[in-house]
Amino acid sequence: MKITFIGGGNMAAALIGGLAGKLCAAPDIIVVDPNPEALAKLQRDFGVTVRNAVDAAAARSDVIVLATKPQQLRAAADALLPHMDAARKPLLISIAAGIRARDLSHWFDEHTRIVRTMPNTPALIGAGITGLAALPGVSEEDKQLADNILRAVGQTVWLDNEDQLDPVTAISGSGPAYVFYFVEAMMEAGVELGLSAEQGKQLALSTFIGAAQLAQQSNEPPAVLREQVTSKGGTTYAALTSMAQDNVAAAIKRALHAASQRAAELGDEFGKA
Repeated sequence: MKITFIGGGNMAAALIGGLAGKLCAAPDIIVVDPNPEALAKLQRDFGVTVRNAVDAAAARSDVIVLATKPQQLRAAADALLPHMDAARKPLLISIAAGIRARDLSHWFDEHTRIVRTMPNTPALIGAGITGLAALPGVSEEDKQLADNILRAVGQTVWLDNEDQLDPVTAISGSGPAYVFYFVEAMMEAGVELGLSAEQGKQLALSTFIGAAQLAQQSNEPPAVLREQVTSKGGTTYAALTSMAQDNVAAAIKRALHAASQRAAELGDEFGKA
C-alpha cells in the first residue's frame, strides 16, 4: 500500500511515525510540502519519500491524507485533481478542521471515497483520539483502512453523521488546550502558595494524568469519583464551592459551544472556496 500526505506538519508527522514500517514501508509513504526543512526532517526521521509539489506518483497512491490547514485545502485539491487517475481514485482521508466531506467531494470531481476525521495533538505521543465520519459511498473495507491508519496514533470513535465532528472538534480536537490552560492555572496557584514552579508543574501534571487514568479504569461515572474525593467542609469542598460560585462549569460549557460553532463556521467559510 502507498500513502501520500499532503502537508508535513506535526499531525502528519505523528501519523507517519505510527505508520512507517508498520502499516506500510517507509519509502511507500510520500509527503508533499513546500517547506524543505520539514521534508528533510521527515525523510531523516522516518525514511519517507518527499516532494515539494504534487506529481503523478503522489496523486496515485492508494490513500491520500489531506493534512493541510483548512484555508489551504482547496488549493491542494486543485493541485491534486489533474494528476489523479480517473478510473482508480484513492481513498481520501481529511484531518483538516471544518471542511465538510461534501465540499471535498465537489472539489475532487464528485469523488465519494472520503473519510473526514478530527484527531488531536496527543497523537504526537501515540495517545490521541480521533473522531471519524464517512460519506455514504465509503465501503466497510475503506472504513477499516481509515481506522487502521488513525489507530496508529491512538483511539478512534466513529460517528453516525458528519455534523457530529463539530462537537468532536470542540471536545477532543481543541480539548488538549483546555487541559494545558487548567494546568497553567494550577501551576501559577502553586507558586503563589509557596511552591516552586517545577514542584507545581509536577504536582499538577501528575494529578491530571492519575485522575484521567482513574476515571478511564473505574466503573463509576466522573460525578461519583468527584464526590468520593469531596468531604463536606473539607479542602476539596472549599475549592469546588468556589468554582461553583464562579460558574466554572457553565463557563466551560459555553467555551465548548463556542468552539463547536466556530468549527461549523470554518466549514461554511472555507467550503465556499
